Amino acid sequence: MSAITINGLSKSYKLKKQEIPVLHDIELNIEQGEFVALMGPSGSGKSTLLNVIGGIDKSDSGEVLVAGKRLDECSDSELTKWRGDNVGIVFQSYNLIPVLSAEENVRLPLYKTKLSRKEQKKRVAAALELVGLADRAKHKPTQLSGGQQQRIAIARALVSNASILICDEPTGDLDREMADKVLGLLKTLNTSIGKSIIMVTHDPKAASYADRILYMDKGYIEDTV
Repeated sequence: MSAITINGLSKSYKLKKQEIPVLHDIELNIEQGEFVALMGPSGSGKSTLLNVIGGIDKSDSGEVLVAGKRLDECSDSELTKWRGDNVGIVFQSYNLIPVLSAEENVRLPLYKTKLSRKEQKKRVAAALELVGLADRAKHKPTQLSGGQQQRIAIARALVSNASILICDEPTGDLDREMADKVLGLLKTLNTSIGKSIIMVTHDPKAASYADRILYMDKGYIEDTV
């Protein structure tokens, strides 16, 4: 069963009166429970492809089917709701709110849901336990290491029970030891829980954790391993 199916995807951005093509006729299939690394030089379109898969950006043309939904046919409001239910996003810079505790940061995606306060607390506790930071629930980001902050960001991505995680350079700001811990966690989420993961990285060691590596250059998927 496919988690992500893309056919003929193209995407451009407008800069003043100039149209800048970013993605060209992308064809991609990622199976449910697969861990895929996306590599390539800066400016090759990797992050734009992630944004389209995550429902952050819309394609100009082509079919984009993610978690059973045709994203290219959705309105902006439909994409926002769909994204909250189906995709967890992990960024390089963690994007935690400094004045909030770890558990409050993790809980953020649940505030607009219909879940009861009790169920929200239960999900937050489970997510923190999953990333091994239940004992840091009351700590603020400044009281945590970089690796711990990224694990909190992963817990936040997990708390809505999303089936797909998209990760944009999740270990780019971490040293090797912390990076390996975060990558090991992602691998465990993939193999033990069945999360589908697509990860942009420039690091061959990080890419080695994936089941498959895709290479992009100048808006095209060049090769797979």
